[in-house]
Amino acid sequence: MVYKFRVILDAEEDIFRDIAILAEDTLEDLHNAIFNSFGFDGMEVASFYTCDETWNQEDEISMFDTGDVPGEQKVMSDYKLSDILDEQNTKIIYVYDFINMWTFLVELAAIEEQVVGNIYPETIFSHGEMPDEALEKNFEADDMHNDIYGEFEDDLDQDDLDMFEGDDSFEDYGFEENWN
Repeated sequence: MVYKFRVILDAEEDIFRDIAILAEDTLEDLHNAIFNSFGFDGMEVASFYTCDETWNQEDEISMFDTGDVPGEQKVMSDYKLSDILDEQNTKIIYVYDFINMWTFLVELAAIEEQVVGNIYPETIFSHGEMPDEALEKNFEADDMHNDIYGEFEDDLDQDDLDMFEGDDSFEDYGFEENWN
């Protein structure tokens, strides 16, 4: 069987590739097909992430075993596409280059019979030009502060804050003020 994927770059413009690949190929084979079809050199680390129907990221499937016990963690080459993707589970997220965070939404669009004479994997359709830089992710400090700490700010009152003011004595802690 042949899996046909639409691989969409998370970008402002519509940029995607349609890739046909054998169902018995591995996630590593799909990784290779994706970076080749988008023109990357393949020298960066990448991971797939399982996700739910609304693209909420779940489990990571990395290129290399990063676990504490060698061989315990499964990697891309351990998963056949047919093991994790089918008619019910059609979506997976792919991230290439953890510095630039090129993020792709990968969706299984069709499962078809293999065409005799075709070489797989193959890019069967290409739309859009790759931008020079990945879409900037918004990790604003103020936004993170409000989301993470906002619920605790109301718990502090002035008496709690006053206990930290005016006492510059560090002897009680076993080190001097300029200890570093």
